[in-house]
Amino acid sequence: MSILKTTDGSKLPRIGILGGGQLGRMMADAAHRLGLQVIILDPQGSECPAAQYGIPAIQGSYSNEQDVADFVKHCDVLTCEIEHVNLNGLKNVLQQDPSRITLHPHAETIQLIQDKYQQKLFFSQSAKSIPVAPFEKISSPQHAIHIGKTFGYPFFLKARRQAYDGRGNVEIHSELDFPCAFHQLGAVISEADSFSDWKLQPDAVYAEKKVAFVKEVAVMVVRQDIESTILTYPVVETVHENSICHTVHAPAQIANNVALRAQEIAKNAVSLLRGSGMYGVELFLTADNTLYLNEIAPRPHNSGHYTLDACETDQFEQHLRAVAGLPLGSCKLRVNYAFMVNVLGAVDAESTNKPFQKSLSIPGATAYYYGKKGAIKIGRKLGHITIVAASQTELSDRVGALDSNLLASLEGSNETKSIVGQKQAVVSVIMGSDSDLSVMKEAAKVLESFDVPFELTIVSAHRTPQRMMTYAESAEARGLKVIIAGAGGAAHLPGMVASMTTLPVIGVPIKTGALNGEDALLSIVQMPKGVPVATVAIGNATNAAMLAVRILGHCEKTRNFMENQRVSVLEKAEALTREGWKQYEEGRYSK
Repeated sequence: MSILKTTDGSKLPRIGILGGGQLGRMMADAAHRLGLQVIILDPQGSECPAAQYGIPAIQGSYSNEQDVADFVKHCDVLTCEIEHVNLNGLKNVLQQDPSRITLHPHAETIQLIQDKYQQKLFFSQSAKSIPVAPFEKISSPQHAIHIGKTFGYPFFLKARRQAYDGRGNVEIHSELDFPCAFHQLGAVISEADSFSDWKLQPDAVYAEKKVAFVKEVAVMVVRQDIESTILTYPVVETVHENSICHTVHAPAQIANNVALRAQEIAKNAVSLLRGSGMYGVELFLTADNTLYLNEIAPRPHNSGHYTLDACETDQFEQHLRAVAGLPLGSCKLRVNYAFMVNVLGAVDAESTNKPFQKSLSIPGATAYYYGKKGAIKIGRKLGHITIVAASQTELSDRVGALDSNLLASLEGSNETKSIVGQKQAVVSVIMGSDSDLSVMKEAAKVLESFDVPFELTIVSAHRTPQRMMTYAESAEARGLKVIIAGAGGAAHLPGMVASMTTLPVIGVPIKTGALNGEDALLSIVQMPKGVPVATVAIGNATNAAMLAVRILGHCEKTRNFMENQRVSVLEKAEALTREGWKQYEEGRYSK
């Protein structure tokens, strides 16, 4: 008997999951924690990965109408591990007793997502004008040739249906690629001596212009219709190999305003759909910071696996909360940095299992084995590994210990790294006036030397109070971890900002003409109980940055810095002893 209650006080539903693969397996684990009753429909029945958690599993196909009809007799709510279900059959089953069974996501959403062309058309024509790459339906060989001239080469031919994990996408480099591509995508009705005389399936494929992206990013979004709530997880960077998600880096190392825009696009797109649950939203980011929606998956997604160890509520628990009508959990990161890598089938069992074995000796690493039975297939998803860390340096060390080849995807390509401002700031350096820059620039220098992404701007507590409020209240949501605030005179900025954010605030008293900075020091130090502000010496922005670095957990670089300081002092002491104080002082001042 469950002790939980839904948001409207109704009885907890029994949840049926169509599909018992790795996503169903991780939903089953979340169901155990929540005390929810779930049941699985899968062709493997009790042999499927999800059933290994002791979850009841019925053998049958989610593409077979009769199997689904028999299955729903055991459920109150139905959800999907994969969107490629027999939708017509599912609709027929649900129409027999529409008041008893609820489907999440809604059948309309599944129908839209199943057809990638209709998905693009829907979002591009929506009132919220979701940005997508140029695309066009293909009706004939002549039309395909025309599109090649219009879009330019290369561009993509994409299957409208049954396309996922890299299947159904073919890059076209010239007209010579068309015959093979249309065959590969199953779009050929009949051939002729000339390609222009071929007959094609009218609704099988569409063309999409290739986006010159520098990063692929993703946002997990949770929607709950009962409460009319839509929440977004942090923006992550994904790296694909052979069109399959290979790694995920959280949070994405992009500018804060770009991350906010990505979350806004994802939230707007999901708001246009129907049905509760998780949605995986994939986007392209170009060199000029333009974002394009790539596609949406109406379910937990590979790009959200990092949430298992990095977020306050993982995507699988969140999905079940949403479809069951339970209160949603927090989407915030509970660690500073996270990394996920898929483990695919290799040439043999030893090669396949090597990453799992290696991860056991790496701090912050967690292995997830999917329990798929049968012979190992090259390229098949068999598990994943997440790694969490307090700092970017620590994350790099841990990822490199797992596989040094992964560092390239963690650090980004050279092309991406050359783009100014693409790293997401984790430290904010603010000051009340541009006259304070001569002091606060020293904090910027330290942060740069430690490779800590930061933003620097002017926020006046007295002249722009509304800007200060907005800035402080949005700081955490924008991915910031620490705020350094410099102020002189009355010096209200550090304290006012600290009262509006849960982030640690470090105050830098700045010297002014009247009282030599003592007024600012006393103002910042004398904060009321419950509103802490760490305060450094007058004008010592260097120490403020060093404290921020320590708060972020950049331990190794801090140790190196301290060691360099120790060596420097010992060298000076040795020189003073060796040369005598007069010669030492003369040499010091002559430099």
